[in-house]
Amino acid sequence: MKLDEVRVIAPTGFLGYGFSFEDFKRAVKEVQPHYLAVDAGSTDPGPHYLGTGESFTTHGTVKKELEVLIGTALKNNIPLIIGSAGGCGGRPHVDWTVNIVRELSEEHNWSFPLATIDAEIDKEILLEWFEQEKIKDFESSESLTAEDIEQSTRIVAQMGIEPIMKALNSEAQVIICGRACDDAVFAAYPIMKGFDKGLSIHMGKILECGALASEPISMDVMIGRLKKDYFSLEPGSHMRKCTVTSVSSHSLYEREDPIKQLGPGGGIDLTNTRFEQFTDRIVRISDTRYEETSPYYIKLEGVRKIGYRTICIVGVRDPIMVKNIDSILERLRDHANNYIKRMGYGTSKIVFHIYGKDGVMKNLEPLTLKSNHELGIVIDVVAEDQEKAKAICHEISGKFMHLDFDNQYNNAGNLAFLYSPSEIDVGPVYGFSVYHLAEIDDPTTPFPVTVSHLENGKLKEEITV
Repeated sequence: MKLDEVRVIAPTGFLGYGFSFEDFKRAVKEVQPHYLAVDAGSTDPGPHYLGTGESFTTHGTVKKELEVLIGTALKNNIPLIIGSAGGCGGRPHVDWTVNIVRELSEEHNWSFPLATIDAEIDKEILLEWFEQEKIKDFESSESLTAEDIEQSTRIVAQMGIEPIMKALNSEAQVIICGRACDDAVFAAYPIMKGFDKGLSIHMGKILECGALASEPISMDVMIGRLKKDYFSLEPGSHMRKCTVTSVSSHSLYEREDPIKQLGPGGGIDLTNTRFEQFTDRIVRISDTRYEETSPYYIKLEGVRKIGYRTICIVGVRDPIMVKNIDSILERLRDHANNYIKRMGYGTSKIVFHIYGKDGVMKNLEPLTLKSNHELGIVIDVVAEDQEKAKAICHEISGKFMHLDFDNQYNNAGNLAFLYSPSEIDVGPVYGFSVYHLAEIDDPTTPFPVTVSHLENGKLKEEITV
């Protein structure tokens, strides 16, 4: 039966970041959605989690939220779609999420078809694409090399709507996607049902952030209703409202261009988009257009290990030291480099983060403070292994504490150490090695879909569709 409206609820802007269970359950009862969808990943926390395979959300929080979401999906016989599972969407992150779902299945005696979509790209495949000249620069300033690929610890690609539609067609009740374009998680269902592609993707771009497009903003429940010529947005909480300003300003959220917004295979054009205040809490959006691009490109994200980090956090309040901090830190850097050379510690990186001066924007800081009564300084050392990083960081902090400087009155105790021990081992450090676009012929081929029947915590009848 052809639908004249598709209704969806985004419980939060990020799985594991919290939402009102009460507002969510009330919204489900009032709206009767056709599906639930939630984003669960981002590169915002940096390359570390993709490299380690860890989630940057906690097991307990994600489990509690999935308990509510899956229970609701099963009760209402609607699909739940989870994008960029586990934070980064690699195989360990998908497995981590699947294990939580299995725990819940066993505890609640749930049985349902479960689909997973792999988004991790094997190096051999990427090297083939590289040799075939199917890789092009994206936001990286450097062209990709074969060495970049070979040194990578893990590489994922952002899927578009097509693999998710494939999983939906399998009638899976819960779909756990690897790395996915955020809007695709929401747009796949209505596009599969024949709704306008531009409106579907635009709705997804807003819903993936939950109630951030409402007033007051929150990582909370948001309702989307899509019809033939427009879609509308309404917060799940009666304490919030959507306004033309709150919704239209979302076009500026993490966007290089507020009008043209590209994704896998194409993008949306907001040149003629209309935002209308329908009620005091609901905004209608229309006239967003979709523009297909050829060839079809997907974004690649890969990381490699670059060393190990140790940090030391200190406070400085001596006014003379504060005044001379730049020259003092340069002397410390020279001393540390001589120490590294003398000890044969290889390549190391030393950064001083000076909070209260230019700790956030570094050399891009437009404001030059003539004076400040105190500074917070993070000594940040990355070296080949943890022992060397700790040794270098300790050498710097010790020298810093007893360094002479012009017009000095106090020759010791000029640093206030935040913690004991003063040096804190952070562990392995990763950097982005791949941040490029790949041309592909089939939008589903790099993203195999596996469907299993989950019964009381056990996966059965596993097939690839």
